[in-house]
Amino acid sequence: MIELEGVPELVDPVMVAAFEGWNDAGDAASAAVAHLDKEWKGEVFAALDAEDYYDFQVNRPTVWLDDGVRKITWPTTRLSVVRVGGDKPRDLVLVRGIEPSMRWRSFCNEILGFAHELGVELVVIMGALLGDTPHTRPVPVSGVTSDADLARTMDLEETKYEGPTGIVGILQEACTHAGVPAVSLWAAVPHYVSQPPNPKATLALLNRLEDLIGLRIPLGELAEDARAWQLGVDQLAAEDSEVAEYVQSLEEARDTAELPEASGEAIAREFERYLRRRDGGGGGDGGGPFSRDTPGDRTRPPKPKPTQRPGESEGDGKDSGPGTPESSED
Repeated sequence: MIELEGVPELVDPVMVAAFEGWNDAGDAASAAVAHLDKEWKGEVFAALDAEDYYDFQVNRPTVWLDDGVRKITWPTTRLSVVRVGGDKPRDLVLVRGIEPSMRWRSFCNEILGFAHELGVELVVIMGALLGDTPHTRPVPVSGVTSDADLARTMDLEETKYEGPTGIVGILQEACTHAGVPAVSLWAAVPHYVSQPPNPKATLALLNRLEDLIGLRIPLGELAEDARAWQLGVDQLAAEDSEVAEYVQSLEEARDTAELPEASGEAIAREFERYLRRRDGGGGGDGGGPFSRDTPGDRTRPPKPKPTQRPGESEGDGKDSGPGTPESSED
């Protein structure tokens, strides 16, 4: 049963969702939603019943102490709302959780129930996949949809993918069948440095989301973290001649493939984003420019593994991402 007594009436709401697990290489997508929740101080208003959707032998609950009292946190999916002010206010409904272990159709129907009750106008689902992309180049982000009309109006790809899918693909199809406009944003994460976090991929997803829904997103320290991450991977790659040679081959392949697009819409989009950030105010508070605080301590990226291929586990019991380019799918 959906109860929304504590949720105010929302302004042009957009639902933004991400799920840890198979669709979240480098934790890039879930980190993007977490960033939105943190920067805009989201307020949780609902949590799905963990008993209905999760296998606790796969996703273990955690025990912690609160003033000496032992408490349990169950793996689940939570919904929060953020009120975004400014000249053109638009509220967000954030869905953040773990890919469910079971009952995916019921899971999607419950999410859609919240979307209907809140008057959500668009659902954006973010994911990240492992790919043959060099860490030294801009992160490719694909925007795809199952709705042909939406693909035309929002300059997106219409999905033609066939094959295994995750909760991102299932939720998008559920939205389409329910008549709710839905888009999936996919960031490609280098498979040779797939361990989380990947702030560069997270930043790329947020930039694309910003363009898609027309909201200024406060970046905080994320841009600095992305630069520090790339510098760390540069240094590690330089210490291994095989990795350095492999990265160079990926760079050459990427540059050759993108050469015809190097001047045109891609450059125009980046320039427009630069102008918006230079001339506009900061984020959802309607105030000044984004803060550029000095980044705190960062974890040095692990050593790249040139022999690892997309879809291989990192050995921690958690899939690091889909092994096929689902940007073609969702």
